[in-house]
Amino acid sequence: MLAVPDATTQDALAAVDWRSVARIALLSRALDAFELETMLPLGQAKYQFSAGGHELGQAILSQWLDHAFDAGNVYYRCRPFLLGSGLTPVEALLATLGKPGSPTDGRDLSAVYNLPRRGRAVVLPNAADIGAQFCVAAGWAQAIRYRAEQLGEHDKADSVAVVYGGDGSVASAGFWAMLNLVTTLRLPVLIVIEDNGYAISTRGWRQTPGGDIAANLATFANLSIWDGDGTEPATVAPLLYAALAHVRSGAGPALAHLTVPRLCAHSGVDTAAYKTDEEKAAERLRDPLPKLQRYCIDRVMSADDWEALAVEVEAEVRAAYAEALARPAATPAYALRYAFAEPEALQQQGGLRPEGVSLPAGSATPTATEPRRITMVEAIRRTLDIELHVNPRLLVFGEDIAIKGGVHSVTAGLHADHGEARVFDTSLNEEAIIGRAVGLALAGLLPAPEIQYRKYMDACYESLNNVGALRWRSANRFAAPMVVRTSGGYRKVGDPWHSVTSETTFAHMTGWRVAVPSNVADAVGLLRGALRANDPTIFFEHRFCYDSPWSRGPYPGDDFVLPYGVARRVRAGERLTVVAWGAMVELCDQAVQALGLSEAIDLLDLRTLVPLDVDAILESVRRTGRCLIVHEDAEFAGFGAEIAALVADRAFFDLDAPIRRLAAPRVPVPFDPAQMTAVVPDAARIEAGLRQMLEL
Repeated sequence: MLAVPDATTQDALAAVDWRSVARIALLSRALDAFELETMLPLGQAKYQFSAGGHELGQAILSQWLDHAFDAGNVYYRCRPFLLGSGLTPVEALLATLGKPGSPTDGRDLSAVYNLPRRGRAVVLPNAADIGAQFCVAAGWAQAIRYRAEQLGEHDKADSVAVVYGGDGSVASAGFWAMLNLVTTLRLPVLIVIEDNGYAISTRGWRQTPGGDIAANLATFANLSIWDGDGTEPATVAPLLYAALAHVRSGAGPALAHLTVPRLCAHSGVDTAAYKTDEEKAAERLRDPLPKLQRYCIDRVMSADDWEALAVEVEAEVRAAYAEALARPAATPAYALRYAFAEPEALQQQGGLRPEGVSLPAGSATPTATEPRRITMVEAIRRTLDIELHVNPRLLVFGEDIAIKGGVHSVTAGLHADHGEARVFDTSLNEEAIIGRAVGLALAGLLPAPEIQYRKYMDACYESLNNVGALRWRSANRFAAPMVVRTSGGYRKVGDPWHSVTSETTFAHMTGWRVAVPSNVADAVGLLRGALRANDPTIFFEHRFCYDSPWSRGPYPGDDFVLPYGVARRVRAGERLTVVAWGAMVELCDQAVQALGLSEAIDLLDLRTLVPLDVDAILESVRRTGRCLIVHEDAEFAGFGAEIAALVADRAFFDLDAPIRRLAAPRVPVPFDPAQMTAVVPDAARIEAGLRQMLEL
């Protein structure tokens, strides 16, 4: 553990505005008490997470985060930090009431916060998932370095990312993913762990060997650790001052481990019966508020001043409550806004557009300059290369994508051409890849991470879900546009790990656009469209399509962009609508040709599942009277069921036959090619399906 020199101690104590610290601590405690004693019994506070015992360090540190690009990422017991960063008591109580005017406009839990910059740190949108905040902070820290070194924004060079967590959060995957990331890259991150000895009711020694994360990490490379009592003003101020100075100096990440009492139950509905009376009494003796009072009196204020401040704060809370109570509730329809970007309502933070950065709109008209038919691998690589030249804020990263060029060679050569800062390898941790991407996006960059295979995305499901809902959860204050490339599906063989498709998982998530191209032109146009969009996109690259002769075509030009939500008519016919996407489009086309039914089949390639081209599907079905949906994923609860429901709901009286789906059974894709034909639809099965539909 690093000691704090005496000179640093004096500097630290002098650098604190103790009157402001006292006000924030008293205000936080008064808000907690008012919610617990008044609002909770009245049913006005549905959730209450007290910060009692945690106030001191948060109030102090918030004062010092005033550099150009400082950011904080918090957890549910961090309202003192928010108050120190500019949150008003009215906003705090509007959050408790779930009303507009709160940081989420009543959309999220009252303890899930965000706060655009108000002279101090921007508070990044946190999530209720334990540990989700950690990798996001690492991404912001990497963006600090990138913007200073690559974009020449030198005023940001000494900014930092501060991330808070409780002692229970150090058992989470997000904590360890972040720790590996920030120490490997020596990123400017200050990790503050507030150790109150409990994760709800679970005692610290069950979360961490020995119950002391600071002791366990004492020899962790590239991590400096400060450890101390978070309730003593003369201890915690120098500790945080030294840790913050260390990070600002560029010396690498630091961890401040503060022991604090949890003076409350876990939440307003928790009885804390798992604590003995003796334990509760011992915690009350460690209350930082009386210690702060004793420290301040005769140093910065008198006893009468303290009492007057406490009375003033109580009155402020009552006035804030009256104002918040009088504010109108949101209209029910408001809940439907901001799932996706709205052109007339730009987010305040995140992505390129809030900073005035615009990219060329492009054209949906191809301008092929050479007839050579290229593979989808080459097409995607070329598109990424062009966009890296067009957009200096674009970063491409993932496992093995740099020197190796990716497991499918899609990114081959990009690292050599654009450098380590822009095209780089990551650790083998999908949670860190996506969490980092969120921080980069919130910091005004455009991350394009690769997750090698769709199955691997299961490891970062929570983070992906949080990304899509981030704009909605923050009521359009923040957004995190990015493009997540992944692959899957069968190739020459299958297997349960690399052949998963399951696009419907992402179609179900709030806020994600989902693209599944089947050919070179669509891959180029949809990828470029994703890289120039203001929403996050899942870009699914089917392994079969990478080098299939059918999928090949001329490169459609450096300006070619396709709109999302517009299907492609592969074949025009009048007797049967066939809807497919990805590799199934080619197999459907082969089946149509084999049967000699080109004039009978209306074959639609959806190209994007979100948004879905509803009009094209309905127009075709109303004309043909029949609908067959072909997809590679399992039939049960697959995306084909959504299309079938759409047709049944809005074109039922135009149907001449039942809607049919041709998809996989509910088993993984086998490795054995012979068994694989029983799972993944092939051209022969599709031919039979077409024939059967036409005979109905």
